[in-house]
Amino acid sequence: MKLDELKQHLETGKVYRRSDLTRWSKSVDRHLDILLEEGTLQKLSQGLYYAPEQTVFGQLPPNEEILIRSFLKDDRFLVTSPNAYNSLGVGTTQLYNQRTVYNHKRHGQFKLGNRNFDFRIKPHFPKKVTEEFLLVDLVNNLDTLAEDQKAVLKHVFSKAMTMDEEKLRKAIAEYGNVKTQKLLAPFIQQMEI
Repeated sequence: MKLDELKQHLETGKVYRRSDLTRWSKSVDRHLDILLEEGTLQKLSQGLYYAPEQTVFGQLPPNEEILIRSFLKDDRFLVTSPNAYNSLGVGTTQLYNQRTVYNHKRHGQFKLGNRNFDFRIKPHFPKKVTEEFLLVDLVNNLDTLAEDQKAVLKHVFSKAMTMDEEKLRKAIAEYGNVKTQKLLAPFIQQMEI
């Protein structure tokens, strides 16, 4: 039976696009309905499916990196969260139930499985989150934070004085939006004195 052939190609823990399954089935939609009904696959979003991995504690959710890579059909992205700002020690303490995905392809709020992601198209972002990037990203997103913006900004200036000058200058130039670059321009001039 063709459905059994399709099942043989499915790996637990892997995320599939509908288009991935067309190479193993000529009746993809019918087979998807059956696989979803029996629990072999779970629907994450339109055209995106997960072969759940079973543990003694139940089913594991898909790996975030694999999920995003499959959704974007690209591996050029950076996942972060406003919660990461708390590690800078600049007065942010709120916890947010949001993951931000900087990428080159998709923009908007998407629910993948039971997780919410804010996809933002950015021309430039680092491969990994750095302290300098986080500081610039915080200032970029200052108006979205629940904390007192003036107090946070004051702490940002103090924190910036302790950071590597060249790395921070480069991060501001590469990742800062126009408002961030204007806000941090006096600070950069002060660093140069």
